[in-house]
Amino acid sequence: MRLVGAAAGLKAEADRLLATSVEDARRAGATWQEVGDTLKISRQAAYQRFGQALDPRTGKAVAKDVPAAAIDRAIAVFAQLSAGDPAAVVADFDDQMTSAMTSEALGDTWASVLAAVGSLEKTGEPASHRVSGLVVIDVPLTFEAGEMIGKVSIRDDGRIAGLFILNAPESSAGGSA
Repeated sequence: MRLVGAAAGLKAEADRLLATSVEDARRAGATWQEVGDTLKISRQAAYQRFGQALDPRTGKAVAKDVPAAAIDRAIAVFAQLSAGDPAAVVADFDDQMTSAMTSEALGDTWASVLAAVGSLEKTGEPASHRVSGLVVIDVPLTFEAGEMIGKVSIRDDGRIAGLFILNAPESSAGGSA
């Protein structure tokens, strides 16, 4: 356990050093896109992880109180779908979602995604924000034959209020064939 504690300490120090380096780079004129490209995450994910908006009325930092449990739940949605367990996802739907989508319909939807892009290989670094009392989490999804974005909206009580699987935006770095 001593090694686990030491590793956790190193990770905390590395995270602090990374945050300081990003802050220095931003002060030197680096854009959020450049930071994201360097870290191999989206511009939005870079901003949400390291940026801090100020409330123009008060000059104070705007709270970014996105619970870690909401992010973990959003990632778990796609693990459960990949494991063939849409019922576990539907069990956390709010009333409106429950009336709109059954476990069978969600399973069928996931199967149609798999038919188009193959098996889910990994999830990327989620980006999250608050909108109208919801935490909205965008989870990058890497499939065998394509990239998509899983968008999960979660209420403060933990229930899922929205679930979308969207085409990933085209990368501006790529060229045409």
